Amino acid sequence: MNFIKELDGGFSVIENLKVSGAREGKYGVTIIVSPNSTASAVFTSNKVVAAPVKYTQNVLKKGIISAVFVNSGNANCFTGQQGFKDCETLVELLSKDLKIPKDEIAISSTGVIGREMPIDIISKVAYESLSKLGNDPENSLAAAKAIMTTDTFPKECALEVTLTSGETVKIAGITKGSGMIAPNMGTMLSFIVTDAVIPAGEIKKALKVSADISFNMIVVDGDESTNDTCLMMANGASGVEVVKDGEMDSNFQEALNYLCIDLAKKMARDGEGATKFLEANVCNARNDEDARLAAKSIISSSLFKSAVFGGDPNWGRIVSAIGYSGCDLNPDIVTISIADDTDEVDLVKNGEILAFEDTPYLERAEKIMQSKNITVNIDMDLGDGEATAWGCDLTYDYVKINAEYTT
Repeated sequence: MNFIKELDGGFSVIENLKVSGAREGKYGVTIIVSPNSTASAVFTSNKVVAAPVKYTQNVLKKGIISAVFVNSGNANCFTGQQGFKDCETLVELLSKDLKIPKDEIAISSTGVIGREMPIDIISKVAYESLSKLGNDPENSLAAAKAIMTTDTFPKECALEVTLTSGETVKIAGITKGSGMIAPNMGTMLSFIVTDAVIPAGEIKKALKVSADISFNMIVVDGDESTNDTCLMMANGASGVEVVKDGEMDSNFQEALNYLCIDLAKKMARDGEGATKFLEANVCNARNDEDARLAAKSIISSSLFKSAVFGGDPNWGRIVSAIGYSGCDLNPDIVTISIADDTDEVDLVKNGEILAFEDTPYLERAEKIMQSKNITVNIDMDLGDGEATAWGCDLTYDYVKINAEYTT
C-alpha cells in the first residue's frame, strides 16, 4: 500500500492538537485537546459497563468532542452513583481549565474494577498533565505512557495517507492494553485523531469496519473488559474531505484499518507475561464469519497458548479449537501449517497427517515453536472466507501478574 506512509511522532503529526500525560505511582492522566472535532466511538459489549463509558456515550450524542480525559489506575466501574459524580468532577476540572463546554469532553478510565476513584490523587495528576500540554513527539509519548497499566511499553502509530484524489491527510493514535484482552475489544483504550474532515456518522461507520478486523480480533486471556473504548476524532485541520457523495475514500479506510491493526498487534505482543507473539490466518473458509470464528478460537485456546509457551507443536489443539468454534469444518480436507520468520511446515495437508513422531515435519515444527513470532495457517478448502487473529502465549507470569493485581 504505497499510499500509506508511516510517520514518527505519534499525535504530534496532527495540527490543532495538544496532548499530555503525567503519572504519580500507579495513577496516570492523559489529556487530549482537539477543539470542535467530530467524533464517534466503539465500546465494550460487556453487560457490566463502567461509569466513564456511559458518560462518554451520552456526550457523543452531540457528535462533537473537543477534549478527552483519561486516567489509569482505577476503572471507575461498579462504583454506583459515586462513579458518575466522579466523572462529572473530572470533566468539570478540565472544562474550567481549558474553557471547553462540559458536553464536549469525553472521559475514559482503566484499572482496578470495584474501587472508588481516588479523586484527590487523580485531580492532582490531572493538573500536572494540564500544565504539560503540547504538540511535540514527547507529549504524544507521555500521553501513551500515562494510560499504561500492566503494559510494558507505550503504543502509538501515525500515518500520512494519500487519498484517491491525490490529497493527503494524517491519522494518529495511541492505545493501551496488555491483559483482560478478548474479542469484542479488551481492557483496551484507544484514541485516534485525524486532520481530515469527516461527519460523525461516517466516523462511526469507518471505525466499526476497522475495529472488527483489528481490536475485535485479538485475544490475550479471553476476558472481556468493562471499560473498552476506541474513540476517534476528526478535527478537520487539513481542510480535506474524505467522504465524497456519501462514500468513504477507500485509501482512507485502508489506512484506518492499517493503524488499528498496528495498534492491536502491539497489544497482543505485549500480553501480560507473554514471551511469544501468535498470529492465526484462516483462508478458504465457508465465509468470512466462519473464518473469524476459527481464527479467534485458535488464538483463544488456553491449551494451545500453553503449548506455544512450552514450544510444543501440538496441532491437535489447533484442530480441536477450530472444531468447537462453531464454523463449518471438514477434517478430511483441512490443511494446517505453522511458520516463523524463516520457515513454514505443513502439519496436516488436505486432511493427511504429516507431522508424526520422528518425521522431518515434526522436527521442523519443533524448531519453529521455539521462535518469538509464530504463525498458524489454516486452509479450510470450503469457500473464500478469510480472517486473521492475533494473540500471545499463556505463561506462568500471566498467572503471577493477575494473582497480585490488586495487592
